[in-house]
Amino acid sequence: MATLKVPTAVPPVADDCEQLRKAFQGWGTNEALIISILGHRDAAQRRAIRHAYAEAYGEELLRSITDEISGDFERAVILWTLEPAERDAVLANEAVRKWQPGSWVLVEIACARGSAQLLTVRQAYHDRFKRSLEEDVAAHLTGDFRKLLVPLVSAYRYEGPEVNTRLAHSEANILHEKIHHKAYSDDEIIRILTTRSKAQLLATFNHYNDAFGHPINKDLKVDPEDEFLKTLRAVIRCFTCPDRYFEKVIRLAIAGVGTDENSLTRVITTRAEVDLKLIKEAYQKRNSAPLERAVAGDTSGDYERMLLALLGQE
Repeated sequence: MATLKVPTAVPPVADDCEQLRKAFQGWGTNEALIISILGHRDAAQRRAIRHAYAEAYGEELLRSITDEISGDFERAVILWTLEPAERDAVLANEAVRKWQPGSWVLVEIACARGSAQLLTVRQAYHDRFKRSLEEDVAAHLTGDFRKLLVPLVSAYRYEGPEVNTRLAHSEANILHEKIHHKAYSDDEIIRILTTRSKAQLLATFNHYNDAFGHPINKDLKVDPEDEFLKTLRAVIRCFTCPDRYFEKVIRLAIAGVGTDENSLTRVITTRAEVDLKLIKEAYQKRNSAPLERAVAGDTSGDYERMLLALLGQE
């Protein structure tokens, strides 16, 4: 499901470090060399490179990158080079500090990661920012968004396949009743979405569809411009079909006039080692065009080449 392509014979870590050092030194920066190395190494290999680079040259690799490149290319390389949990912590902190309704970064981190991954993100957040993620979400968000997102980022869900069918039927009825009465931020809706396992939620949503003749998200489209309802739909979509959720994020990022580089970079760097192949397939099916072509048409230069490398282009 990943698109990252790692060479069959990966050079020794010391060689990668030496080549990166050469890319940073002299007249100008060898951006192609940076992409050829970092754009084709998995998380464990990038971690080893960062450690060895710091030991060999007395400087953090991320600092060298920041000193030599800039703009969207720099952001893509930096986010990609970070540890996955560290990357999510950085993205979460940016989302919290710049919070506005319509930002789904926290939803993605809370709902598209496993429980163990989310716990690691919270630990990385604490280590990096000396505060808890929950604390910052509570401090910067208000109203219904705070009510939903604090328990969402705090959740530690059961990860197994066991499902309570009777409970799924009961909670589907609860969700339908609350939504019918437009009690979208009711404690019961929040409780169900923030505590149940993904398998249990899928069973609940499936029963909702069977019992009431349409998906739950259709009932949450009563006001398409309501940002809280959009957030609820994003939560459910992240749980039920993350590939289609991320396809939509990418599609909106590159549709129309201008490009939302932050969203495009975020999805590609966070999903390249997870399910970007499925997202590419969803994009092809939805838009009748390969994602690589769309990205190449909306980006340029080294930024384009870095994203295409992570998309698996040779």
